Amino acid sequence: MGACLGACSLLSCASCLCGSAPCILCSCCPCSHNSTLSRLFFTVFLFLGVLVCVIMLSPGVESQLYKLPWVCNEGTGSHVVLQGHIDCGSLLGHRAVYRMCFAMAAFFFLFSLLMVCVRSSRDPRAAIQNGFWFFKFLIFVGITVGAFYIPDGSFSNIWFYFGVVGSFIFLLIQLLLLIDFAHSWNQRWLCKAEERDSRAWYAGLFFFTLLFYALSITAVALLFVYYTQPGACYEGKVFIGLNLTLCVCVSIVAVLPKIQDAQPNSGLLQASVITLYTMFVTWLALSNVPDQKCNPHLLTHFGNGTVLAGPEGYETHWWDAPSIVGLVVFILCTVFISLRSSDHRQVNSLMQTEECPPVLGATQQQVVVSEGRAFDNEQDGVTYSYSFFHLCLVLASVHIMMTLTSWYRPGETRKMISTWTAVWVKICASWTGLLLYLWTLVAPLLLPNRDFS
Repeated sequence: MGACLGACSLLSCASCLCGSAPCILCSCCPCSHNSTLSRLFFTVFLFLGVLVCVIMLSPGVESQLYKLPWVCNEGTGSHVVLQGHIDCGSLLGHRAVYRMCFAMAAFFFLFSLLMVCVRSSRDPRAAIQNGFWFFKFLIFVGITVGAFYIPDGSFSNIWFYFGVVGSFIFLLIQLLLLIDFAHSWNQRWLCKAEERDSRAWYAGLFFFTLLFYALSITAVALLFVYYTQPGACYEGKVFIGLNLTLCVCVSIVAVLPKIQDAQPNSGLLQASVITLYTMFVTWLALSNVPDQKCNPHLLTHFGNGTVLAGPEGYETHWWDAPSIVGLVVFILCTVFISLRSSDHRQVNSLMQTEECPPVLGATQQQVVVSEGRAFDNEQDGVTYSYSFFHLCLVLASVHIMMTLTSWYRPGETRKMISTWTAVWVKICASWTGLLLYLWTLVAPLLLPNRDFS
């Protein structure tokens, strides 16, 4: 009897996975919007893939990857000794991450194409977006298994460049979200200070602005100490100095009287956030400089051409500070994308979200809350672009691939390659981000006939 009751309970929860909307037929989940739950569930798929990637990078798992057909073979079935006397096992985790992230990107790209031009939940495709989670999981697992059986060849080399482009775009999306977050933060605290006639809110804004600038200055000092050498590392010195100069210029522009007149909510808080993020991206860029003198995170080579390895001959390369911090920032940014719509029309227009999603009537909402169900809030129109949301997850998939592998390229030469491509992509992303923020400051002055409120 207990087994039968347990089976019935599992079947009731299975309806959550196969329904036309998440948890619409049961009380497994708390009351919430379909649109929010769907984004959260897809984000869980992404984080599940990231967890698998992290596991694949562990030495114990790397040693088991020899059994797959794409590892340690040169087409003749013979074991390959890597150029520079690096055992093949040190590459297996990175190449497994490439395949796992390819599977995630393919999964989300499939849904991005499927959900093009969905206008409301009345569209039959909206039921696919908001339900059938068990079948989505099966599709996700199937694509993942298939990705691990892709022959190596030039796959890693080609997919590396897809990762470079996608990661560049995702870095800009991160900056866009930071700008929006800083604007919203500054505006809300200023409104509270005026409403309550309290200087505590002004003191809070001043404190965090000072803190972010202090952290930025500290970061600059540490970058010069650890990533430059006297009489060497000229590229790193130029990157750090140039980005510091650009951040100072942007901060000055943010408080100019004409800028303040055009945008009263503009201030040093936003500039300090952008400055700190620019220093973070600069740090990520310098951590990929292919010069041992200028990069303490580079693989440590000895005179005989070998590298440090663990007791089993394998080495995990991604457990360094830039990758860990990048992973944390990635998680926060992805959750931010999944949960929040912006207060600003320009950001909502770019991110394809709605500022004020449709809300049910009070009586109907109370009934739904009492039943503990997820309810459909998109009958009159979707609150976010399904297709664009999945496209963001595609970019997130390739960005986390580059982050976890520290932008090393496991190419056909059978060695880990840290290239200047990664450095220039990140530096250009920092410059582009600063230009985007500068444009948000000067656009109301250059285009006075447009509404930038």
